[in-house]
Amino acid sequence: MLVSGANGALGSAMVERCARDGARVVALERSHGGELQLARVSSNVVRLQANTGDATALASAIKRAESEIGALTGAVLTAGAWRGGHPFHEAEAASDYRTVMDANLEATSVALRAILPGLVERKRGSVVLIGSRSGARPYTAPGSAAYAAAKAALSALAQAIAAEVLSAGVRVNSVLPSTIDTGANRQAMPDADRSRWVSTDSLGDVIEFLLSEAARDISGASIPVYGRDGV
Repeated sequence: MLVSGANGALGSAMVERCARDGARVVALERSHGGELQLARVSSNVVRLQANTGDATALASAIKRAESEIGALTGAVLTAGAWRGGHPFHEAEAASDYRTVMDANLEATSVALRAILPGLVERKRGSVVLIGSRSGARPYTAPGSAAYAAAKAALSALAQAIAAEVLSAGVRVNSVLPSTIDTGANRQAMPDADRSRWVSTDSLGDVIEFLLSEAARDISGASIPVYGRDGV
């Protein structure tokens, strides 16, 4: 199992969950210096820092990680970022646009190009992408139009790819959380009602189901995980 964004709140939670359940995990983080670093964290977790902007380089890095831990059976692509707070017509929103497109849509596209050939060749695997309620309901995201657009495109990408690889035994789905209860979100929104947010444990339950054999007939789905913010 590969988990991208492994140093983030959801990514680290998924690495811990998958490892606890006995899966062999490649915990992928972006290498800021561009140098490949590979280190075994435990008997079934390898930490991989690699160039996540180049699909060919990333595929080679993943092959090295697989030599340590075995062939991948799937992936959870949690890497992403939010940036916003400016209406789309304002100048500040221009930098927001490029940042969130690169961090969400482009980073996920690169990861998919790196991992899908191996899964298709082995004719098995499950991939889960992290979308957002903003992508499904962009009218709930004033001030973050670029983020909503990136997440909407991500869901469309997942559905199209799911149709392409289904006959090869590979499944691709996405989850669409509302606000996730993380330290960063608590700091950014100290007065919000956190009881309405989605915990990483709750979101992890849905992801774990989609990865499992119990979801063997589910592919191309975009699953809302809105917590009490579903209305």
